[in-house]
Amino acid sequence: MDHGTELRTRKLRRGPAVSMLLAGVALPSIALADPTYHIFETPDRPSLNFYGSPGLVDMPTAHALPDGQFTVGVSSFAGMTRSTITFQATPRLSASFRYVGLRDWNDVVPSNFDTYRDRSFDVRYLLKKEDDFWPAITVGLQDFAGTGIYAGEYVVATKSFDNTVLPGSIKVTGGLGWGRLGSHGGIGTPFGGNRGAFDAGDTGGEPSFDQWFRGEAAPFAGVEWAVNDRWTVKAEYSSDAYETEDGSREIFTRKSQFNFGTEYQYSDGLRLGAYYLYGSEIGVNLQYQLNPRKPLNPVKITPVAPLKVRPNRAASPAAWDTQWAASTNQQRSLRDQVKEVLAASDLSLVALKLDSAQAELRLRNDQYQAPAVAVGRAARALAWVLPASVETFRIVLVEGGLAQSAVTVRRSDLEALAYDPQAADALLAVAGIGEAAPRLPDALENDDLYPDFAWSIGPYVSPSYFDPEEPVRLDGGIEATAAFRPAPGWTIAGGLKHRLFGNVGDKSQESNSVLPHVRTDGPRYANEGDTFIDNAYVSKQWKAGNDLYARVSAGYLERMFGGVSAELLWKPVSSNLALGVEANYVKQRDYDGGLGFLDYSVATGHVSAYYEMGGGYHGQLDVGRYLAGDVGATVTLTREFANGWKVGGFFTITDVSADDFGEGSFDKGINLTIPIGWFLGEPDKRSVSTTIRPIQRDGGARLEVPGRLYEQVRSGHRNALEDQWSRVWE
Repeated sequence: MDHGTELRTRKLRRGPAVSMLLAGVALPSIALADPTYHIFETPDRPSLNFYGSPGLVDMPTAHALPDGQFTVGVSSFAGMTRSTITFQATPRLSASFRYVGLRDWNDVVPSNFDTYRDRSFDVRYLLKKEDDFWPAITVGLQDFAGTGIYAGEYVVATKSFDNTVLPGSIKVTGGLGWGRLGSHGGIGTPFGGNRGAFDAGDTGGEPSFDQWFRGEAAPFAGVEWAVNDRWTVKAEYSSDAYETEDGSREIFTRKSQFNFGTEYQYSDGLRLGAYYLYGSEIGVNLQYQLNPRKPLNPVKITPVAPLKVRPNRAASPAAWDTQWAASTNQQRSLRDQVKEVLAASDLSLVALKLDSAQAELRLRNDQYQAPAVAVGRAARALAWVLPASVETFRIVLVEGGLAQSAVTVRRSDLEALAYDPQAADALLAVAGIGEAAPRLPDALENDDLYPDFAWSIGPYVSPSYFDPEEPVRLDGGIEATAAFRPAPGWTIAGGLKHRLFGNVGDKSQESNSVLPHVRTDGPRYANEGDTFIDNAYVSKQWKAGNDLYARVSAGYLERMFGGVSAELLWKPVSSNLALGVEANYVKQRDYDGGLGFLDYSVATGHVSAYYEMGGGYHGQLDVGRYLAGDVGATVTLTREFANGWKVGGFFTITDVSADDFGEGSFDKGINLTIPIGWFLGEPDKRSVSTTIRPIQRDGGARLEVPGRLYEQVRSGHRNALEDQWSRVWE
């Protein structure tokens, strides 16, 4: 059962609301471009092969996808269906996760299923980009950490040519493959060594370092002709002998090593292809590509009034009078006016402290992914309302009752730079971004913020992936959530679900795990509770001191566990590094999702290090004890885009052996977060998140705790502000 799909909200909407925008973060293929148009820009990206990587038909090519590109490929021929997700993590490095269905493999891999399911990972690196003389050159590892069914390595070169005889362009590819890609037409062993054959009993998941680029190597080649912006024709010579498929399975007769195909660019994102493979088979390929930088609907932000410039002091001395500062009533009136102007931009005033020369505004941003937008709008609100004598604005972002950082700007700088061509950079150069005190004594607070009650009701879906009986299972129903915030930092929240349909709990095989069943009993949880408490907890978080943030939570923290959780985070405003510690004592919840518990309990927790590498890359290391009592570490690497998209991967190694862990050998997976504003075309801080695991086992399983601190805190610190400071005048 997959527990990673969630709708993250900073503020629950009052009244009925749809609480899940996408079913299991379904890819937005439902929003394909209109196929009736006739002219569009030719996509500047390579097409995908049957393995879901840049390639011809079955063989790879050397060109990389555009930086940040996210692709899905689904191909099928000869009883083999391959579904692949590929992400271009850097301009040169890409990674793929593949899930395949292989029909009639019972004589190869002992199985109770008509179709054998397998998972694998690829990685590619662009050694050299194409130029006027040299081709692009890429090295790749295919199925480097799976069972080895598709294991192979390659070095490939691709060169583009302008076609002076026929319309369109031509790309020519040649390469050398090992393993699977070196099984036909071998020319020797350039790096020596022997290579083991596919092992049907291998649990998979561990890299086969001793086999990479070992054994026989074989050449492959091909050509791709883009006839126009719609049609492409391909031909290749394959170095894959399909030994198992053409031998043990005896349903695929390989008569030739040549493959041919044609592809049609249906829309900017969707590409369809049909092929004739190995002299005997017909195949099809569906490719969908998108880039997080290009939203389905560009976000449109409602403009605000331009900056209000103060009158000249000599010409209007009365406007600069400071007597107002001694009047409590006038200060309250100014607070209410600032509050009203902020509300027009969907920002909430938390507190305002004034004197004759400076003001500190604390505000809550529930609307904009870019905190710089909130800062810029807050500065203009202060300039619009406050008397001319107030020169210094100190703007503090507050998230969940936590003061994140303080941005200090001079009003005269705002006035001087408002119409400067380089206004954003110039303002950043003279602004200060520093620590915010935990509290603001003697401030005029917004009495309307607390107590606060919010609720929502709507549909939910809960997917489960990669069950060999059924690759995708799905439960769905009605979900009601509520949150009560009596004071800053306090939250009393919970969710109740009623399942109306689904088959997640229909799995016939019981867990064979030798570890405590902290996750592998997921189908039983889905089967025994049609109406269940998803979570119900009380949480208090606060700023314990400069650079220190704290949280304590208690209750039913997730679907399978309840208990107590405490966290302390050290995160200076200007530091790339953050350190945290979390300690939990939890007990396993009853299967029916009610108030009861089972006998199993565990003390679990982690020491965590977070590091912002720049360019949107984030690293995280968690070391500690997991739910099954195993001890180890999780490494996570994530890329975040300016609009809130996040794509990352993780792996966990603990003291549980590969044999005891079971299929997959160790926990690993992909994290994906998509901002809702990317779909809606309007500002929205909410996002849809999911975790895709090749296999869900009990080893390396971590407790799911609502409201962990790091993401809340860093979202308003220096790096987050500077990365999108160009939007401060929006």
